[in-house]
Amino acid sequence: MVDVTSSLPNTTDYIYVYDEDTSPCSGGNGFSKFRSLFLPIFYCLVFVSCLMGNTLVLWVLITRKKITTMTDVCLLNLAISDLLFVLPLPFQAHYASDNWIFGNAACKIMAGIYYMGFYSSIFFITLMSIDRYIAIVHVVYARRIRTAAWGVLISLVLWLVAGFASVPNMVFSREVVIEQSVECVPDYPPGQETWRIFTQLGINLLGLVFPLSILIYCYSRILKNLQCVRVKNRNKIKAVGMIFIIVICFFLFWTPFNIVLFLDSLQIMHIINECETSHSLALALQLTETISFIHCCLNPVIYAFAGEIFKAHIKKIIPKLDPCHSKYL
Repeated sequence: MVDVTSSLPNTTDYIYVYDEDTSPCSGGNGFSKFRSLFLPIFYCLVFVSCLMGNTLVLWVLITRKKITTMTDVCLLNLAISDLLFVLPLPFQAHYASDNWIFGNAACKIMAGIYYMGFYSSIFFITLMSIDRYIAIVHVVYARRIRTAAWGVLISLVLWLVAGFASVPNMVFSREVVIEQSVECVPDYPPGQETWRIFTQLGINLLGLVFPLSILIYCYSRILKNLQCVRVKNRNKIKAVGMIFIIVICFFLFWTPFNIVLFLDSLQIMHIINECETSHSLALALQLTETISFIHCCLNPVIYAFAGEIFKAHIKKIIPKLDPCHSKYL
């Protein structure tokens, strides 16, 4: 455990918990009280919802549906990514209301798991969009590459990239003592704020800018193709719609956090240097990240109501559990 009470760089703690004592300007304990009461409940609800939904998706994919295409592989990996993403939330629920009590090793491991889930989620959402683009715009080529074997190979590469991208966050996250409070926060060596800027810009680029550019290209070409050939294939249009909804939901919930994180990087570079603004950014980082957790609960809902295959399998499952609810699917 590292004691950093005497000297702490001007930072705002994102990903784990906003701490007013470590923000550049302290502004009272109102938010701290709200956090200790609201966040534990919120984190537990998100964890349970995501666990139930994505476990159902995994069960349908593994036991009820044969994994034969790249889309199936992407859906499988996306469900795993969402589960990884929320795995640290029970730890965070306790941490939001009390000190970090799980030790330095757990602090690093939870940071690594969180970022693995974050990066892999966006990578597989992007891959799903590329897969849909190839299937519609390059039909002949799609027959050779849209196979489960290619999906597994590409998935392994994406997991490796997500792992490497998570390393800096895992390395610099550690248990520290701040104002007699034990925290699990990103702790960078004094005078080496370049690493903080590097990790935050990495999140912006890998988590938003690059994927968004790819998605805009893919979907603009898909829409253009559908208009030109006047496609009336209902299943194909619904498949595009499902992937499109997943993408929109992801960026709707994650774009605010990325914007605030970029503004925080400007603060580290002293481009933004006002005390009131610094405090607002610290609050905004915690709030936007808290909202972004909701996205991992939405994918199973989208599969059930927009995906015909999943709906068909769930219709077979629900009557066995509760016959009264099967008619609503």
